[in-house]
Amino acid sequence: MPRGDLFPDIAPYETGLLPLTGGHVMYWEQVGNPRGQPVLFLHGGPGAGAGAVHRRFFDPGHWRVVIFDQRGAGRSRPLGELRENSTQHLVADIEALRRFLGIERWLLFGGSWGSTLALAYAQEHPDRVQGCVLRGVFLGREQEVEWFLTGLRRVFPDAWMQFAEHLPVAERGDLLAGYLKRLCDPDPMQHMPAARAWSQYEGSCSTLLPSPDTVASFAQDRTALGLARIEAWYFANKLFLPPEGLLGRMDRIAHIPAEIVQGRYDMVCPAETAFDLAAAWPRARLTVVPDAGHSALEPGVRTALVGAVDRFKRR
Repeated sequence: MPRGDLFPDIAPYETGLLPLTGGHVMYWEQVGNPRGQPVLFLHGGPGAGAGAVHRRFFDPGHWRVVIFDQRGAGRSRPLGELRENSTQHLVADIEALRRFLGIERWLLFGGSWGSTLALAYAQEHPDRVQGCVLRGVFLGREQEVEWFLTGLRRVFPDAWMQFAEHLPVAERGDLLAGYLKRLCDPDPMQHMPAARAWSQYEGSCSTLLPSPDTVASFAQDRTALGLARIEAWYFANKLFLPPEGLLGRMDRIAHIPAEIVQGRYDMVCPAETAFDLAAAWPRARLTVVPDAGHSALEPGVRTALVGAVDRFKRR
């Protein structure tokens, strides 16, 4: 897939490990202009981790880009650890990283679960947020989780069947419970096949057109284990969100400007959710990409995201 509309590959100018609570250690990196405008990249999942391509959404001459792997994900350690791993912990981790790096305020950039975490952090610390660029919006509502677990079979019956058939027939009435039991099993012979099945299911449904490269990237062991185990854990705990949900707290960030980018044919996080968020956010601008699904790397989505970041650069 050509990615000429992204910025060139770039290496970090600084990396580090930040000790957290509960024995967790966060991997973080900084890219671009050390004296530039700060922007924080929030990866999806939860549990997917960040990659080198995520550095390329930002003009390195302008932005001081901060990227980190959330608890249990990617290069943070221990991989797949669920103890002391909740949305509240992640929000506190972001604040700890902000203070450690000496940043006053920053732009938040997040897609899928990254959009959820951006909203949760912004609602808790609105004075630290200059704005938000969100993609493939996920609000963590019950109907959104249920859509992922069972509703997707209406559009991707083949991918869903492979997902369901990983479990014995007797356990298919509660896919989440069946997967969580296996994903939390300490035996790799139990948790790794379950992690690959869960992660490949999500990867198969993430693009408008079939993308073997996307599915293969989701199937890599580090990505699969972090994504599947942590995602299932969060789903089972209602994403650790407040009873009123994120939409119930939009008054806290009504003054913050936002850019929302949504693929029209996003099947993982359907467009209805982005429209619900935009309707509740006076300063949000919604861009619907007419020929895209969920992935940030689909041509129209990545172009729209680069454009959205550029508009914040010019503010």
